[in-house]
Amino acid sequence: MSRNIFDVPDPLPDNEVFTELLGSADVRIERIVSTGQATPPGQWYDQREDEWVVLIQGEAVLQYESGEKHRMSAGDHILLPARCRHRVVYTSTQPPCIWMAVFGNLQ
Repeated sequence: MSRNIFDVPDPLPDNEVFTELLGSADVRIERIVSTGQATPPGQWYDQREDEWVVLIQGEAVLQYESGEKHRMSAGDHILLPARCRHRVVYTSTQPPCIWMAVFGNLQ
């Protein structure tokens, strides 16, 4: 397992890369590497747990079910409460997006 958050596969794969960094019964921490992927049209994330996510590198756009969009740049973070229907509509390819996501009962 990588010990540096910026170590990404070379060459970059066609699919997002999800790496669980830490996990327990109460919380899970993942690193996600995105290279232009987006949530398929008509699909939504609707998670049972809260998700706090920070974009370490790159740019991305999240969209909520209401249609509102949230643009993110490196360093931006957001808390997505459980059952907050959202999707990813854009992720940069150069540089690739590196996300850190924390899942659990966070509120």
